[in-house]
Amino acid sequence: MAAFMAKQMLGGKLKEAKAMGGGDGEDKAEGEGEVNEMGEDPEVAEARREAEERRQDKHRKMEEEREGVRQGVRDKYGIKKKVEEVEEAGEDPDMAGRLGRKKKTPAEMAAEAELAEQEEENSFLPPALNEHLSKVTETTSKLAADAQEKCVLQ
Repeated sequence: MAAFMAKQMLGGKLKEAKAMGGGDGEDKAEGEGEVNEMGEDPEVAEARREAEERRQDKHRKMEEEREGVRQGVRDKYGIKKKVEEVEEAGEDPDMAGRLGRKKKTPAEMAAEAELAEQEEENSFLPPALNEHLSKVTETTSKLAADAQEKCVLQ
């Protein structure tokens, strides 16, 4: 790893010095030919990926150890594990560890908009009149349902 870091720090300056000293330019063409889409050396990208994997593995192991300790405390004191936390964690792995809430689905957003629209329609009436309005609409819907049950088209 130390050799890799030294090469990264001094590699470019060494090539520049060779080019100034009358090098034939072959070293320059060989070393700069490989670059990935993000503009970094493949060795650097591989090292970064491996470091990320090691970090994630380390944190996964630490969390497993913590869960073992938690379970030991639960067993010792007869505490039941909360089920809702497990369900939330199983829904979306990207949401694990986030502080914010989950995003609403389009159906939930439409239902909220419809509810707000209904409240807005009735907001201009006084509260007593809103109660009467809801009773009237409820009664008419019951009458319509009863009529449909009793009247059968043949």
